[in-house]
Amino acid sequence: SDQWGNIVNGVELTRRVDQQTIFGLTSPLITTSSGAKMGKTAQGAVWLNADRLSVYDFWQFWRNTDDADVGRFLKLFTEMPLDEVAKLEALGGTEVNEAKKILATEVTALCHGRAAAEEAAETARQTFEAGNSAEGLPSVDVARSELASGLSVVEALRRAGLAASNGEARRLIRGGGARVNDQPVDDENATLGESSLDGDGVIKLSSGRKRHALLRVA
Repeated sequence: SDQWGNIVNGVELTRRVDQQTIFGLTSPLITTSSGAKMGKTAQGAVWLNADRLSVYDFWQFWRNTDDADVGRFLKLFTEMPLDEVAKLEALGGTEVNEAKKILATEVTALCHGRAAAEEAAETARQTFEAGNSAEGLPSVDVARSELASGLSVVEALRRAGLAASNGEARRLIRGGGARVNDQPVDDENATLGESSLDGDGVIKLSSGRKRHALLRVA
């Protein structure tokens, strides 16, 4: 309804300038199952360009869809045949997670290409099912000298994009949601050193169970 003035003005402008009759086509707002609007001014928005949101995080956004939204989102955001969507929609219990993975992969393939989508899916599998660091996770470089002198976990979480500010990183630690190399961090003053690097020369940072990033020595 907030676009009604734009629509009727566009119809009238075209009539006056080109002497043509046109029509305004509208569609329902895209909302979650709770009725919340999905858009850049509301929580639940997702960036399409990889420089604003990594392919992996884009895939994860769709993987974390609410159970009640999976079938509708498969119809809205993928080009899958409706009979296949109906089969996935009928899944229940833990099986719905397979439908979410398919949703995530299909939407990511449309936006970023099939190869990138499958790489993101494999990264998630390695991270959550195989328990590995997974090379495809978003990463940020850090100077070896910073590790040698001790890099605070708070600063590392902020740089990795797992916290918007140092204050948010501290709250994450206090709430028990911060992990380094899959081990919980409970000290806001904890630091990372060269000994924190794993066998692949990276440090895995986590915010909760679903958001991860790697620190790499530059």
